[in-house]
Amino acid sequence: MGQNEYRGKREPYNCNILYQQIQDGVMPAACRTAEQGVDLWQPGGVSQISQGTVTDVHVPHNGSRALLTFLQEANIQYKILIEDLQKVLEKGSSLPAWRSRRSLSGYNYEVYHSLEEIQNWMHHLNKTHSGLIHMFSIGKSYEGRSLYVLKLGRRSRAYKRAVWMDCGIHAREWIGPAFCQWFVKEALLTYRSDPTMRKTLNHLYFYIMPVFNVDGYHFSWTNDRFWRKTRSRNSRFHCRGVDANRNWRVKWCDEGASMHPCDDTYCGPFPESEPEVKAVANFLRKHRKHITAYLSFHAYAQMLLYPYSYKYATIPNFSCVESAAYKAVNALRSVHGVQYRYGPASSTLYVSSGSSMDWAYKNGIPYTFAFELRDTGHFGFLLPETLIKPTCTETMLAVKNITMHLLKKCP
Repeated sequence: MGQNEYRGKREPYNCNILYQQIQDGVMPAACRTAEQGVDLWQPGGVSQISQGTVTDVHVPHNGSRALLTFLQEANIQYKILIEDLQKVLEKGSSLPAWRSRRSLSGYNYEVYHSLEEIQNWMHHLNKTHSGLIHMFSIGKSYEGRSLYVLKLGRRSRAYKRAVWMDCGIHAREWIGPAFCQWFVKEALLTYRSDPTMRKTLNHLYFYIMPVFNVDGYHFSWTNDRFWRKTRSRNSRFHCRGVDANRNWRVKWCDEGASMHPCDDTYCGPFPESEPEVKAVANFLRKHRKHITAYLSFHAYAQMLLYPYSYKYATIPNFSCVESAAYKAVNALRSVHGVQYRYGPASSTLYVSSGSSMDWAYKNGIPYTFAFELRDTGHFGFLLPETLIKPTCTETMLAVKNITMHLLKKCP
């Protein structure tokens, strides 16, 4: 019997988080529809819930009593993890006002940063570390924001393979952008002192996109902390946004994706409908000859995933990819003892179509991985800032392990 959790809607924020064991594999009727305001945190969609599935639902305060009654009558075990989410949000938002005004030289990598802060940080690094950093834009978001990427690595005339890294494809997963920034910081700080980092940056380029879903991320700071999707408008529905990780042209809008614009896993009106997805897809298509690896950072579940996500099947280069994943999770665990599961996304997490990882693999990038960072549900998307450093430190080792593994063993 699996362990399952329930949490409910975005507005109002006064809500409960419940931990539940589903006995019949069926989500309670009270939690099924978007109209009733249920915010499913894990897994991505109702269709992915079955017996044994870990299920987190964010429940509105005015709907928690009905859900509790249902669970009790059905004799289903549950546990309230966060009794008042509003208090947690208020605590997290009472950050010192000076944060946004401090100098970039004193940039704090152990707090979450707004989109403006992150983009200012990128501009600053582009000016101060021009030997290893080059910043450029690959396009504009739906709301007109620049889609910035950092090219990290020692410039040389020799042909160099490259690694693509993106964070923040889902807006509410703040630990992702925090890690992308941490990775750049560590690379710059340790390039001269760490032989592994020096070799990596001498032999590879890293294309790093700290915030993929810029509109959604900004909205999660200003309006709705638990916003997931992009912010594009739909002509027929009042609901906004598309799941940027269901919008890729690989088994688009099949299992694990929704055709309804109000759902968090909405696949969009057509593949690459979102300008953010199209811009990244165009860039990867243009550079696929030298991009060897694709790494995407999500939260939460503590998993290292590789293709396929849309079907149960073994990839042709399974042994190399699986070996890299095995060594990476062992390296990660050596830092703080945190255990990550690893394996094909479809069987390790759940089946989902139209994902960036599967698209990258299908389009000629042989080594594609998706990290689901901390935790496993106790904090969920509200991972405290005190856990940024340990999360990033351990993930850093895993990423270095993967890149070195590819340099050594995977042609």
